[in-house]
Amino acid sequence: MATKISASLWALLPELRYEPTAKHIRALLGGVPVLDTRSAVVLWEPRRVVPCYAVPANDVVGVLSPAPPTPPSPDLPPVLHPGIPFGQHSAPGTALDVSSGGQTAAGGAFELDDPDLAGYVAFDPTAFSWLEEDDSVQAHPRDPFHRIDIRHSTRHVRVSSGGVALAESTTPALVFETGMAERIYVPPSDVNWDQLIPTDSVTLCPYKGVASYWRLAGGSGEDVAWSYQKPLPPAAEIAGYVCFYDHLVDVTEL
Repeated sequence: MATKISASLWALLPELRYEPTAKHIRALLGGVPVLDTRSAVVLWEPRRVVPCYAVPANDVVGVLSPAPPTPPSPDLPPVLHPGIPFGQHSAPGTALDVSSGGQTAAGGAFELDDPDLAGYVAFDPTAFSWLEEDDSVQAHPRDPFHRIDIRHSTRHVRVSSGGVALAESTTPALVFETGMAERIYVPPSDVNWDQLIPTDSVTLCPYKGVASYWRLAGGSGEDVAWSYQKPLPPAAEIAGYVCFYDHLVDVTEL
């Protein structure tokens, strides 16, 4: 019987998962080293969809100490999306504070009880500055089973809201990203900028970089479009291109 690979990976979601990496991994707190290792693993706690790094305790140069007791975590949903804090753990273990250079990341680490990861400590991706080799890492480690393909197209695409044209293009870029719906990015020259107003929203993607956002002119203030002005190398081809939320505006292929 044939196996659909994505279904098999999704079936592993309830388990504690890890994958070794050969990268040189470092973390800093306020510019001061916390860990330095070539023996890290990419780690997913049960039901987590984005990973963190776990490293051997011997490669931690900061000070680890037991975190103060915290109230029990609320019931966690079946899928732990990226917005659920690192401190809400779904695997057995011990929460730790991390100190270095006079600063402390409260609950910034987690010592795992799993025997296959004995001696490993997981670290909060958002509490530290991270380096893979000599390149910085944004948001969280890259999933080694996640990829992005960008393809240029001649699809004729029109974007509108309430009958008002927001963009129209015959040269969009299509972004195919593991586990996500395809996204249509429109060249900036094909966008009706009179109908969009920039907002203060900013998000980080470890694969594409820093995104900036726009809302509709005269609209409710909800972000309807985004762009990577200076994307990371894997997404360099969509620099300045604009993508619209197709559940908030009408995105039509003609």
